Amino acid sequence: MRANQARYPIAKVARLLGVSPSGYYAWRDRELSPRQQYDAVLKACISNIHHRSRGTYGAPRIHAELAADGIHIGRKRVARLMREMSLVGVSRRKGTRTTRRDHRLRPAPDLVERRFEADAPDLLWVADITYVPTWAGFLFLAVVVDAFSRRVVGWSMANHLRTELVLEALNMALWQRRPGSVVHHSDQGSQYTSYAFGKRCREMGVAPSMGSVGDCFDNAMAESFFATLECEFIDRRVFRTQAEARMAIFEYIEGWYNPHRRHSGLGYLSPLNFERSHQQAA
Repeated sequence: MRANQARYPIAKVARLLGVSPSGYYAWRDRELSPRQQYDAVLKACISNIHHRSRGTYGAPRIHAELAADGIHIGRKRVARLMREMSLVGVSRRKGTRTTRRDHRLRPAPDLVERRFEADAPDLLWVADITYVPTWAGFLFLAVVVDAFSRRVVGWSMANHLRTELVLEALNMALWQRRPGSVVHHSDQGSQYTSYAFGKRCREMGVAPSMGSVGDCFDNAMAESFFATLECEFIDRRVFRTQAEARMAIFEYIEGWYNPHRRHSGLGYLSPLNFERSHQQAA
């Protein structure tokens, strides 16, 4: 009735709907109930969190964010309010593999066997490569992720797939973390089976590990990071230049993913906060 009151008289619409005009006016002028008023406050909070997450968070992560802010409500209520505001999170798509095996080189043994678990930081790292499309051609991204906290501890970007790409990511991880002894798990891409990469691992006491070819489950944690990156970031952006993509990816990893992005597998903590809580408990 309210939506059409400029076109049709209220009395006429009320007669067609079988209600009284006085009943309509009483409903219209009635104050919101305390629950409805609180729902309005919650909607503002939820909208703000959804915006801060770059439009990526669904009900579970928004529920965790509200709880961290001291607002304790049910997850179903969060989902209902998001539906009313037409807010949704993003969903993952299957990624594209960039693995190219060099059959002349011997891969490292699989030291992980799909057990992507670690009791502390810098015991197990997982690594992989993906591509980022730009108007100026593909930009390739190599990452090293700590299996304990899902934190990206090393990364590099280049317009090529040479061994230097993964070496720079490994060197960044080594410089930042300085591990005593760590397993580095990857696929059997030629960059990881190269002599230069193996030599660097031996120099730094890193134990290389490799899954089988063409099986995403053998490097599932690295694949999971790229799936998150693609659905939450790459698929929602258009990059005109590679320099623009580089800056945006840097900001996503260091400005959002590591310090703020909540993970269900970490009790809805971010990688950085999960490591901090581990250090405080130690």
